[in-house]
Amino acid sequence: MQRKLRRSKPEALASFIITSLMAGVLTVGILPVPDAAAKIKCNGAYQVIKGAGEIATPYCGDNYLARVARDFGVRVSAKTIRNNPNKKEEVCRLVGYDIRVQDICAGLRGDDGGRSGRN
Repeated sequence: MQRKLRRSKPEALASFIITSLMAGVLTVGILPVPDAAAKIKCNGAYQVIKGAGEIATPYCGDNYLARVARDFGVRVSAKTIRNNPNKKEEVCRLVGYDIRVQDICAGLRGDDGGRSGRN
């Protein structure tokens, strides 16, 4: 006569928990993760914050710089400006004199930004 092996209650519970956790991990791995940047709302060079108004942030500033550069005919994306400081400096040398991006490009234009004190 063959005897069936039965798990004890703690072993059965542990097996259930491990199986459930593995299924949960697989499910989470399949679901798309929302991009943090998709939640950031910009108004020009300023980030819109609920309850606080607008504040200047590098993320929104880079987006705005890319938009102004495209207005001048420069083919550049905001992602490129964020990830490549040399490209940002190059774009600032080209369009940094524009009043819309003077603050964003301060120190990157290759000149002193009109701050030399000379007339």
